[in-house]
Amino acid sequence: WSIHENSITYCLLVLLRPPPGHSFSLELDTTGQMPTRPSSIRVGLECMCSRDQLLGNSVCFLHRPDDKLPRDHSSLLLRTLCTQSYLDMEKFACWVQLLVRSAWLLLPESLHCQLTVLASSQSCRLQLTSTSNIDICIEIIFSVE
Repeated sequence: WSIHENSITYCLLVLLRPPPGHSFSLELDTTGQMPTRPSSIRVGLECMCSRDQLLGNSVCFLHRPDDKLPRDHSSLLLRTLCTQSYLDMEKFACWVQLLVRSAWLLLPESLHCQLTVLASSQSCRLQLTSTSNIDICIEIIFSVE
């Protein structure tokens, strides 16, 4: 975080974990190095059969036909936030921005500060303006775990 004349800027790092039965992996860039931005996050399926045998409450997306799978919210979430087999960071950023906007209205601070969602395709950028004209800028940056 940093403080300037009439503004405070916070930068938050949010680690993303895949839902059960799924995995995230970063694909290397054209030079064989890890990318600086999480733009190529492949979403894979993991076998949950042994966990299902032990706990009896998990679903193996890898070994069960689609027609026998229950409506799983995590899979719906991945279908909503992925493009082909990759997590779409632009879709994800828009989704987080909508969640933040909705949640903001429920907070008591919303009576004293105005929330503005700033345009960003790879992160969630917000600006809070208080009645005392102090701006608080927040940027939420996503990374995979």
